[in-house]
Amino acid sequence: MEGKESPFGDRPATPVWVESLKLNHYRNYSGLKLELDQRHVVLTGENGAGKTNLLEAISFLSPGRGLRRAAYDKVAQQLSQEALPNSDPQAGTWAVHVSMQGAEGPVDIGTGLQAGPNGVEPQRKVHINGAASRSADALLEHARILWLTPNMDGLFTGPAADRRRFLDRMVLAIDPGHGRRVAEFEKAMRGRNKLLESGSADDTWLSAIEAQMAEFGVAIAFARGELISLLRGIIARGPSGPNAVFPNADLSLQGTLEDLLVEGAAVDLEDNFRAHLARNRPRDRAAGRTLEGPHRSNLSVRHGPKNMEAAQCSTGEQKALLTGIVLAHAQLVSNVSAMTPILLLDEIAAHLDEGRRAALFDLIDTIGCQAWMTGTDQPMFNALGERAKFFTVASGSVVESV
Repeated sequence: MEGKESPFGDRPATPVWVESLKLNHYRNYSGLKLELDQRHVVLTGENGAGKTNLLEAISFLSPGRGLRRAAYDKVAQQLSQEALPNSDPQAGTWAVHVSMQGAEGPVDIGTGLQAGPNGVEPQRKVHINGAASRSADALLEHARILWLTPNMDGLFTGPAADRRRFLDRMVLAIDPGHGRRVAEFEKAMRGRNKLLESGSADDTWLSAIEAQMAEFGVAIAFARGELISLLRGIIARGPSGPNAVFPNADLSLQGTLEDLLVEGAAVDLEDNFRAHLARNRPRDRAAGRTLEGPHRSNLSVRHGPKNMEAAQCSTGEQKALLTGIVLAHAQLVSNVSAMTPILLLDEIAAHLDEGRRAALFDLIDTIGCQAWMTGTDQPMFNALGERAKFFTVASGSVVESV
């Protein structure tokens, strides 16, 4: 899968791909092993066969709870007591293991829930080349995993929190420190909310916490703003016009910090936001929460050629906009991280005609990444030809298609 000249504007990046996948007690798979190569992976089968489970397993090669945002204890294979009684030390455990060509060369990665002295441990563990990793953030040194699923179809019409989560995941793929900043801001904000609720905290204590919130909040706003600026540049250099396969999206950010970012240096912005939090203490105390900050920001998306809010577009136009954003982000990740991402595209071809499907596959190839795609009918992916390995998924089994 040699890199081609990209319409998005790219630079050389290290190809990253999964060479083998092993599952143990994972969802509807008691055990599974797939041997792969650098080509795309196409998984076809009936609904409920377990295709998305395989994409989710690959998504656990990144920090977080995967493409379903599932609680870790819900991922283990659900078996009858006769098949796997509670006394079995493996009950409730699950494991994903991959061998892959990563950004740092060949690497073996394992993750899942393990059994401990007091039962199944609640947090998933990550092992890289056999050594335990202190944080799942270490996964970002080897691969960047991006995904597009049918559950994201309501992104533009749903709550702002969904768009923030989508935005922050995009930032994390090019800025591995972003997740820690978001976590630290939320931790400080929870502390401030508790102090305000108690009504007995002195101003010095509140000011110290608000200083932390200002520091991390401004860093979050800058990282998000940088992502949007870079993504807009990628989109502007890509195929555009009313007849483009995936219409250009016009992206912007809305929120208190975003408004303050228009002018001033970072240190001024921190001072302004800190003063803003101090002034709003009475209002936030009455509301029972912090009403302004990066946790309230919103990602705005417009259909570029039509100059229309994405929320007002048709379902098909929204899907095309979202697909275009994900593809542009994949190219950006390749540019910034100097490694090609792995793309997980669930039911991606279901609502595209033959010509648009072929164009999609070609765009994926220009990015140079390995894509995992699912669908109910293999003929929808015929345009890929020898560029993909095809598998049929049925009731917990996966067989390579001839």
